[in-house]
Amino acid sequence: MNAPSKPTIGVFDSGFGGLTVLRELLPLIPGADYVYVGDTARLPYGSKSRVTIARYAMESAQFLLDRGAEVLVIACNTATALALPDIHSVAGGTPVVGVIEPAAHAIRPALPGQSAHVLVLATAATVGSHAYEIALSKLALVATEKACPLLVPLIEEGWIDHPVTREVLRIYLREALDICTPDVVLLGCTHYPLIAPLVAQTLRELGCPARVIDSARTTAVSVSAIVPHNASPLSAAGATFTCYATDSVEKFARLGSHFLGQPIPNVTLLDLGG
Repeated sequence: MNAPSKPTIGVFDSGFGGLTVLRELLPLIPGADYVYVGDTARLPYGSKSRVTIARYAMESAQFLLDRGAEVLVIACNTATALALPDIHSVAGGTPVVGVIEPAAHAIRPALPGQSAHVLVLATAATVGSHAYEIALSKLALVATEKACPLLVPLIEEGWIDHPVTREVLRIYLREALDICTPDVVLLGCTHYPLIAPLVAQTLRELGCPARVIDSARTTAVSVSAIVPHNASPLSAAGATFTCYATDSVEKFARLGSHFLGQPIPNVTLLDLGG
């Protein structure tokens, strides 16, 4: 009797942040083959028009489909917020999982009260789309969205527990807590899981007992629920992953290892066009 085949799971982001989703997926579906695309030559997506973001996202999605992806994971808040219908049009019948809906649906069971309040920390582009506010409102959850534009460059600099990062985060959280009293703080950027402990600590220092939820983790759990169990057995070899970047593979391997939580031995340069 033949062993079940490994599923191929495609993951893409505009850069490094989506590797936090891959990091969560690896132990959840350890028998899968993963293909990751970081479109680093064209980041940040948030400064582009919706039409351009959709084109970029569809190109990454099509590449992953051509590589045999049986599930597409949009590990990018901006692409999820602004290009999800376009990605579905390319994917056809292939399942597509973004980062926004899984996070919203993970919060609702934890907050049974109708007046529950969620503070969403995200980039300016994601906040501007109001995608989290819309998704949470459908579940009778009130949302306050707070743009934290300085956090991504600080995290990419490697300043995970740096005094500057701590102070910037404290300022953002203090400003948000001045206008809301959240039950949950949702990390609505795939970079932010790297500072999740710092977020929780700073909230406690500011007297806020809110629970911190990581959208990278909730996305991975959502993907694991749709991958056939008989196609993702535990195996001695474990999961395998291949990474592609559209610019500077050396930089991707160096910075990406911090997001993935393990070395990235090989990165292949990918040309998706201009």
